[in-house]
Amino acid sequence: MNKMETALHELSQMDELAAQSSPIHRLHPAAKLLTTIVYIVLTVSFPKYALSGLIPMVLWPVLLFQISAIPVRTCFYKLRIVLPLVMAVGLFNPFFDRAPLLSLGALTVSGGVVSMVTLMLKGLFCLMASFLLMATTPIDSLCSALRKLHMPGLIVTLLLLTYRYVGVMTEELAIMTDAYLLRAPGQKGIHISAWGSFLGQLLLRSMDRAQELYGSMLLRGYHEHFHYAEAGPFRLRDGLYTLGCGLVFLLLRFVPVTRLLGSLFVR
Repeated sequence: MNKMETALHELSQMDELAAQSSPIHRLHPAAKLLTTIVYIVLTVSFPKYALSGLIPMVLWPVLLFQISAIPVRTCFYKLRIVLPLVMAVGLFNPFFDRAPLLSLGALTVSGGVVSMVTLMLKGLFCLMASFLLMATTPIDSLCSALRKLHMPGLIVTLLLLTYRYVGVMTEELAIMTDAYLLRAPGQKGIHISAWGSFLGQLLLRSMDRAQELYGSMLLRGYHEHFHYAEAGPFRLRDGLYTLGCGLVFLLLRFVPVTRLLGSLFVR
């Protein structure tokens, strides 16, 4: 199995995760989408030195991993390429902000170190929340929720087609890679001299496949919009979930929970 086939297999695994059954999976997609948006917005809004206030925000994704029966290691494995990029965002903060901020015994921690860790945790928590949304909500249901929230139909259609046909392009890449390696046994990867022709062939094959797919869509009654899968009515439990999570997020954002708990234990 080459890298393209591995990527295609991982993409199908995301669909399998979204097709599972759990209390989180059965929630209305709009409820999960709104909750995720609120969580991300409030997480990003923490000041750069508010490390102690940011840490309790991890409780929500960890709890959802347990309820939805999705292993946390699956999240980190799927995000293994994006996570290093997110972690590298604040690496230079300690060099620009060297002013002492707090002391831990004989150790003095600068503001740059605190802001670096805070920025890394923000990115990590937002990625975990986004992964949970995709892993518990089928793409059709997610697009239906976006339309119910009055997202422009063109944007939703582009999102759906991009997600659906990334797998098609990946399959074409896998076929072309296998064909190339059969003609170059023992070679690792594609030689730089073949990159131009390889990409050209991929473009031509993608255009032909796209034309075939578009013709199939027209034969099935496509007229510039999709009829998305209905997610069912927005029930009371969905509203309570959205409202409850929103209130908890606001509490964690604007109330120093860790400081209050620390003062209780000190007493």
